[in-house]
Amino acid sequence: MACVRCGGTVAPDGYCWDCGHAQPLHRARLETAITGAAAVTDRGLRRGVNADAMALTTAGPWTIGVVADGISMTPRPERAAQVAVACGAERLAARLIAGALPEEALEDSAVRAGAAVAALNGPGCTYAAGIAGPAGIWATGVGDSRAYWLPSSGPGTALTADDTGDLDTISAWLGAGAPPPRPQAHSHRPHVPGTLLLCTDGLWRYLPGAGDLRARLRGPAPLDDARALVGHALAAGGRDNVTALVIAVG
Repeated sequence: MACVRCGGTVAPDGYCWDCGHAQPLHRARLETAITGAAAVTDRGLRRGVNADAMALTTAGPWTIGVVADGISMTPRPERAAQVAVACGAERLAARLIAGALPEEALEDSAVRAGAAVAALNGPGCTYAAGIAGPAGIWATGVGDSRAYWLPSSGPGTALTADDTGDLDTISAWLGAGAPPPRPQAHSHRPHVPGTLLLCTDGLWRYLPGAGDLRARLRGPAPLDDARALVGHALAAGGRDNVTALVIAVG
């Protein structure tokens, strides 16, 4: 693949080896699935680069998901998001396997992800991570990427609270000169089957409530649900990158 700017060689991460330019179609849409979970990220209809990222993995009985949204006002925001999800998922898996409590693992992995993004010296991102296991679900977030519990019956709920200030601007993020994050993990013990959803603001700005999101789940598989959620955001305008990560629970 040749660079659209200089004609040089494009590296696997979508950047030109010669001039460093991000290729516009790289990572435009990605889908991934593992047993009981799936995720979809899409560039949207108005962005040149997809600065969202996602990671899905397992660690023993745990299913782990992480999403991040690169901050567009910073350089190479997509790189920040990619580093955050890779570091966060890897650290989460290692801590859980080592026997850490879910809350400790989530908070520690967010701090590690923040340090990894800060080491890039410039870019920043928001972050949300969640885990599902035999005893329940847990989630944490930094910025305005969110986690939701969407039960098969009964009302759903947001598991994270946005870090926002005046005029809906984010007040916490990873990297880009931010202080080390101070994430708080939240837990839920479901009594019915349902879905743990992690998403970026490209989705929830079109479907802000748990009930709105739950109504868009199509099934029968997690990948069907993730595709349906992302598809709704695109049909509603697709103004931003959009990512939905779905973990089936129960």
